[in-house]
Amino acid sequence: MEKINLAENFDLINEHWRPKVVGELNGQEVKLVKFQGEFPWHHHEAEDEMFLAIKGDFRIEFRDRTVELSEGEFVIVPRGVEHRPVAETEVEVLLFEPKNVKNTGNIEDEEFTAPVGDKI
Repeated sequence: MEKINLAENFDLINEHWRPKVVGELNGQEVKLVKFQGEFPWHHHEAEDEMFLAIKGDFRIEFRDRTVELSEGEFVIVPRGVEHRPVAETEVEVLLFEPKNVKNTGNIEDEEFTAPVGDKI
């Protein structure tokens, strides 16, 4: 039972699109990630994802609409829904999703697929 300082942990992240696990509860992982640019279109067959904007603004694009997120706002992407995060400038994001979820979901991408369960 230790407190987690988000700012200190974000300072340890030096790459984009590589989520880092900072906590686990009830089969879920709390992850921190920095975004910049466009992520590939993908979906997750069996998992919902929550994206919480901690620092900066970004958007989650869906095939039929776009959700703009500012600091302190979040969106839950239901399983099976194709989406892609896009950030014009670097942003800091907290993810909440089931343990062992591959960040690129149904696709394999040499540039974007990150190791599962990577911790700070």
